[in-house]
Amino acid sequence: MGSPPKTAGNDEQKGGLKALFTKEIEEALLDNRIDLAVHSLKDMSSELPKGLILGAVPEREDPRDVWISKTKQPFRALSGGVRIGTGAVRRQAQLKRLLPSAELIVLRGNVDTRLRKLAEGELDGIVLALAGLKRLGHAQTVTEILSIDTLLPAIGQGCLGIQIRDRDSVVLPLMKALDHAPSHAAAKAERAFLEKLGGGCQTPIAGHASIESGELILKGLVISPDGQHLVSAKESGRPFDAEGIGERLAQKLLEAGADKILL
Repeated sequence: MGSPPKTAGNDEQKGGLKALFTKEIEEALLDNRIDLAVHSLKDMSSELPKGLILGAVPEREDPRDVWISKTKQPFRALSGGVRIGTGAVRRQAQLKRLLPSAELIVLRGNVDTRLRKLAEGELDGIVLALAGLKRLGHAQTVTEILSIDTLLPAIGQGCLGIQIRDRDSVVLPLMKALDHAPSHAAAKAERAFLEKLGGGCQTPIAGHASIESGELILKGLVISPDGQHLVSAKESGRPFDAEGIGERLAQKLLEAGADKILL
């Protein structure tokens, strides 16, 4: 669920449908017809409507992307002319940079539809999010899990977001039992990074935060849709300063030239 964030990864039609669906859910929350909403965090806008907050982020599922090959060919062995299916502009841009001679085919539909298109079509493989495959029982289809350094995920990928009213004295105390503090801190950093950048819907922005030895480390990038121009960096700090870390990383990328890519 949820509306598309400011980042890329959703085509205009899909984003419009998500925004409409989310608007109805948020109106139901504000009207007290429901008490909470569960969204896929990567699809939530970085700016929530007045009166609503992100009450909890349960423990994050694996945020990495995966390569699914029709012939079980390893990703590192791919060469010129390979046909790869994926729907996200973020993935397309990074793949163009990694495999400039690959032919990228836009894939639409749910996970089952995309797996069926791989089995029936002329694609060599597809790239999907591991979290969705695991939640739908398709983890066995994975040929290779791609590292964060190979393909940086979408903001919030692998996270669920529980949205509630900001002054709900009954529901708000219950969020503590559902919240996973490290995942919530990582989500805050990534979403602050996205909001500060303010990228358009067709600009690939990616980011991933993790907590290692008590330190929150956020990696982020902005890349042109054709993969030709990229700026990336990382920022770190204490988890309680998650939003500050995200904002500082965004500013670092803007000063490095991301503002020109985001135009």
